[in-house]
Amino acid sequence: MKVTTDRFRQTALEELANARTQKFLQILPLRLSARRQEAYGSFSDPEAAHRLGQAIRGEALARLPELLETFERNALANGAKIFWAADSQAANRYIADLARSKGARYVTKGKSMITEELGLNDHLAQCGISAWETDLGEFIAQLLEKPPFHIVGPAINIPVEQIRDIFLEKGVLDQPTLDPVTLGRAARRFLRDKFRDLQMGITGVNIAVAETGTVINVENEGNIRFNKSAPKTLVCVMSLEKVVPTLADALHQLRVLCRSATGQAAGAYISLDSGPKKADETDGPEELHIVILDNGRSAIYQNRHTREALRCIRCGACLNACPVYGKVGGYPYGWAYSGPMGQVLTPALRGLAETGDLIRACTLCHRCKTICPAGIDHPGLLLHYRNKDVQADPLLQGRGADPRERLAHRLFALAGSRYTYWRIFSKVLSRAARLFGKGAMLRGLGPLGRGWFLSRDLPAPAKKSFHERWRQRKD
Repeated sequence: MKVTTDRFRQTALEELANARTQKFLQILPLRLSARRQEAYGSFSDPEAAHRLGQAIRGEALARLPELLETFERNALANGAKIFWAADSQAANRYIADLARSKGARYVTKGKSMITEELGLNDHLAQCGISAWETDLGEFIAQLLEKPPFHIVGPAINIPVEQIRDIFLEKGVLDQPTLDPVTLGRAARRFLRDKFRDLQMGITGVNIAVAETGTVINVENEGNIRFNKSAPKTLVCVMSLEKVVPTLADALHQLRVLCRSATGQAAGAYISLDSGPKKADETDGPEELHIVILDNGRSAIYQNRHTREALRCIRCGACLNACPVYGKVGGYPYGWAYSGPMGQVLTPALRGLAETGDLIRACTLCHRCKTICPAGIDHPGLLLHYRNKDVQADPLLQGRGADPRERLAHRLFALAGSRYTYWRIFSKVLSRAARLFGKGAMLRGLGPLGRGWFLSRDLPAPAKKSFHERWRQRKD
């Protein structure tokens, strides 16, 4: 997937002008939020369940190094093979080498957002190995070469006509049709054929359980079950923060995850895998490889501020609550992770050089923080990123403040320090506004404040101040 996080502003403007996107966004977030609210009502004490989910994530992070060692020890005892991947290159190389050693001409994938972070599909293609997404939404997005629009429905916004056309072009569909059932059946038939002679399947991991060495996946389509049971070799890729202490913790996290993501008490299919199939079992892989991915997360973990981003369980509830996502959708975020979830994860993983606009596309309304079942303080993190960006923090690749904007802020601070200075400043500002303003709105001050006004409009100052008008009235 081509990463376009640096084009957030341009893509957002395009989506704001896209009538279909705007119409769709009036429906989707509200419906998903309503379903989540209704599903949470099935808890005997919704607030207590919400707090418990946050506490589980807090404990998991506090004990992360210990829990990862425990998980590795128990997974190895179960017969799984563990590979610690320091970065995306190491993970991609391991998976590609494994596929070649098994003689796999292609692989199938499910629940694979983490592999989008790796750029695994492109790497496998360079090695002569085809990768097929098997989640219907991801499959459509893959064929269209688009990033996910929403974490729950990656292609939920795509017009049926566009799906028909790409299915015909790629050989998924024989005859043109706009019937959704027929299109879905064609995709299922196309992908089922891939499972028939499958040598290797790849999935992500929703939750890893330290005490049992178990990896857990939840889904609604059954494609992950196929990815896990059809091939002889299964690769599960997990980011290192997915581990929780106990199975009881994992089951509660599943409850809040399903309710927060799709408004379900539980997904249609929940798979728990503790090693490859045993000698007396007929289904399941002969080999289970678990790739534990770092890819910068150790550095994130060492910083007490950015560590909070690792709480995320990828439920997507914050997308439905976010007023910014509700206007621009998922494409402007330009990568696998969108919405507030992407705004806290992407800068930590890719640095601030490519995400300066991303971290500023937030109203700091705190709705994401309130709804988050993992307890992430999104606004606090975004303010931290903004601060580090202005300071040109080398660890996060901060860009530093525009010298002109820094000068404008210093002049403003000086003006606010004394009443006499403020009177002079207000008069200069009023005249500058008449010079650079457009109608009733102020959209710049010439060479000063240009960066600040790129995403903000302010009412133009009045021609006369309140004090001036008051003196005229008294006279």
